[in-house]
Amino acid sequence: MSDHLLFEVDGTVAWITMNRPDAMNAMSNDMMSGLADALDRCADDDSVRAVVLTGAGERAFCAGGDVKGMASRRTGNGPAPTIDDRINSLHENMRRTSLRIHTLPKPTIAAVNGFAMGAGLSLALACDLRVMSETAQMGTAFAGVALAGDYGGTWYMTRLIGSAKARELYFLNDRVPADKALQLGLTNRVAHAADLRNATQELAERIASGPTKTYAMMKENLVLAEYSDLETLLAQEAKYQILSGTTEDHREAAQAFVEKRKPNFVGR
Repeated sequence: MSDHLLFEVDGTVAWITMNRPDAMNAMSNDMMSGLADALDRCADDDSVRAVVLTGAGERAFCAGGDVKGMASRRTGNGPAPTIDDRINSLHENMRRTSLRIHTLPKPTIAAVNGFAMGAGLSLALACDLRVMSETAQMGTAFAGVALAGDYGGTWYMTRLIGSAKARELYFLNDRVPADKALQLGLTNRVAHAADLRNATQELAERIASGPTKTYAMMKENLVLAEYSDLETLLAQEAKYQILSGTTEDHREAAQAFVEKRKPNFVGR
């Protein structure tokens, strides 16, 4: 990957770590390029059956965009990019990272070890599940720097907690501690700070031991359900219900049911 993005595989679980702890893991070009490459690698590697995204150190999951970098954005002697160029570049970056996380054909989990702010929060919300350290906090942060928001945060948050509460958090820019995030539905679980890695790995391994090929179809249904009409979703559900019934894992589950034992899923 790069110095700003670390990648490791623990059993069947891939860990992607944003690695700029001295900058609260604020985004950099190297980090986001590395994240896009790591997600592609996870999608292509059949031995990876679940993916965890986290931040290095104890202070932050990801503080979002590099505000100091924004303040001195133009460097070098070449012509400055046009507004359209910057829009297109950001859009492509968001598609390769935030959208990719959300639609990856494998379960994704954010291990939120510290502050998840701005676009960093957006990346956490893009994941299927979130486990927060008891000392972690979330915040939209954009209003504080007079920016509208990016990386899909408004879309994810609106669907997780509703439009009114999402608007409140975006407009007022209040920080949300772990216990309140759990109450609102922004996180699925809260763990002791010292146990966050183990708690997340345990959850990821539980998911990774399941029928991961079927999870990919299930996830496509869940993504489609976020924006489609019911008739469109029913057509896709019918397709994937029949196709999942042809998998090796389904046959194993049916046999295990007859034999009154726990199935051994292999992800095929």
